[in-house]
This record gives sequence, C-alpha cells and structure tokens, in this order.
Amino acid sequence: MIAVTGATGNIGSAIVRELAEAGEKVVALSRGEKPIDLPDGVEHRRADNGDLSSLAEAVTGARALFLLITGPQLVSGPAPAELLQTVAAAGVRRVVFLSSQGAVTRPGSDAYARTLEFEKALAASDLEWTVLRPSGFFSNTFAWIEPVRTEQIIPAPFGDVGLPQVDPADVSAMAVAALREDGHDRQIYSLTGPELVTPREQAQALAAALGKELRFVELTREQARTNMLRFMPEPVADHTLSILGEPTPEEQQVSGDVEKVLGRAATGYGQWAARVAPAFH
Repeated sequence: MIAVTGATGNIGSAIVRELAEAGEKVVALSRGEKPIDLPDGVEHRRADNGDLSSLAEAVTGARALFLLITGPQLVSGPAPAELLQTVAAAGVRRVVFLSSQGAVTRPGSDAYARTLEFEKALAASDLEWTVLRPSGFFSNTFAWIEPVRTEQIIPAPFGDVGLPQVDPADVSAMAVAALREDGHDRQIYSLTGPELVTPREQAQALAAALGKELRFVELTREQARTNMLRFMPEPVADHTLSILGEPTPEEQQVSGDVEKVLGRAATGYGQWAARVAPAFH
C-alpha cells in the first residue's frame, strides 16, 4: 500500500489518481478540511503532519509514503527526524519527499530551512528515500484566471526574468515512478521544464492557447508581495520574490532529470497552457 499526504492538493491528487490507475492500493491522507473526490478503491484517512499520533495511525499498513509539507508545516512542526521515525515505526520503508529547488540554491534562507532539515533527516535515516526538488510550478499562473476572465490582463512582477519552471504533472509522474519503482533510493532529482520562460512569454503562450489578446501588466515587487501574503507565510513570500526577481545561475539551470526518469522530454509552458486553457475561460 502507498500513502499520499496532501491528497487534496495539486500534486497529491494527481499522484493518487496515477497510482490508482496503475493498480496500486492507495490511501489518501488529508486533514479533512476540504471535500475529497477519490478514484474507486482509494481509501481516505485523516491525518496531520503536525500530529504524529494521527500520522502514525494513518500510514499503518503502507510500505511507501509521499511526503509533502505545506502552509505552517513549512516553518514549524515536529522535528523531521521524529516524524520519519514515527512513519518508519508504523511500517513505512520508502519515502518520496517533495522538497524545493530553493532549499539548496539558497540554503541560508529561513523560508526553506525546515525543508532542508527534512532532506538531512532522510539522508541520516535507514529508510529508502528519494527527494524531488522542483522549480516553480506552471500552475502558479492560475493566479491569473480572474484578471484574464474579467479584464483580459495578466499581472506579474519581473516580466523579463526567465526561469525553467515545471509542469506539476511532470512532478507527480516523477513521484509515482519513485514510489513504485526500484532504482531511485537515495536519489535527488532536480525538476524543471525544458527551457527558460519569462512571465511575459508565459502571457503570450497563454493568449495563444486561449485564442484571445491579453495585456501583460508588470507589477512592482511590493504589489506582488501583497498578493502572495494572502496565501503563504511572509518568509516564503520574500524568498519566492527573490528567486523570481534575482535568480541565481543554479536557479536558471535546465535539468534533464525528468527526461532521464520518465523517458520523455519535460513539458513546456505552451503545452501546459493548451492543456489547461478551459480553466481560464
């Protein structure tokens, strides 16, 4: 059995679906705060990574675990080593951890200090483990849905700064491979798209996918920060803005890990935009 934390989220829900389609026995874990629509045969259990007793009960019987930390868990919660010991005692032998590119490109940042602690705890454990370090997600541009629908504009900061952002579907596919297959133990994969893409270029690709004219509006850093603070902790918002505005050479490096593991090229933003275009109508 494979347990998936964050099963109602963008990545977790896709992993649950792909595992179920592959014939795996899956238990979907969430805090129970959102309605959850699961594939046939998938069991739902309530669990909170911040509550180790509930987590231990929820993962009992699972041999592999997809581990995701979000929201408050990004900056606080049980010690990573203790959490890993808890799931191991419940029978988990393999952990696939969704980390972040920023945890290593900017190791001095408080925003991802806890994420890096999880990586270190995994490396020191007796578990089989795989770490996925994605760059920014294409799906972050879903924040443009409302202005596209109501004003035909796309607001974003740093319009001409390119980053090799990644399709969340490629991230979930990599997680499924590491959860199901051998050969990924103690591997760290950097997950990016196939090329650098700027917000202005994303706006053009989205306009082409929608078949309509859209105006790009470049936000100031402070305007973007105000928007981000509505849904992420302050240190994470500041860290994200630093990456978006002043990326390091490592943050602009295109990785071949998606192609190496999945046997196909990583998805480009234009392909992603064409696939999700109905969401913007």
